[in-house]
Amino acid sequence: MVDIETARQIAMALPGTEEHDHFGRPSFRVNKRIFSTLWLPENRMMVKLPLIEQSVFNSFDTSVFYPVPNKWGLQGATLVELSKVRRDMLEDALSVAWQNVIRKR
Repeated sequence: MVDIETARQIAMALPGTEEHDHFGRPSFRVNKRIFSTLWLPENRMMVKLPLIEQSVFNSFDTSVFYPVPNKWGLQGATLVELSKVRRDMLEDALSVAWQNVIRKR
């Protein structure tokens, strides 16, 4: 339900956010720390969530929110299927990821 450009705009609307390349993927950073990346060919977005929030978002619908299938997923990296996610839920997930990075400063 959210296209790539809308996802980018939502991420960039968060204060202090900068977009940079990260191994061929657009990444969104605040205080030089990544809180999200776009997976363009897959039409997905990764948001880096605290583990408790990851479990909350995953419990909504595992076809929309699910851990990255590797060690990063065990550390909160969560994939979001942009073709299935509601805009308000993506906004919430990005806000949580952004706040988590701000807190770690």
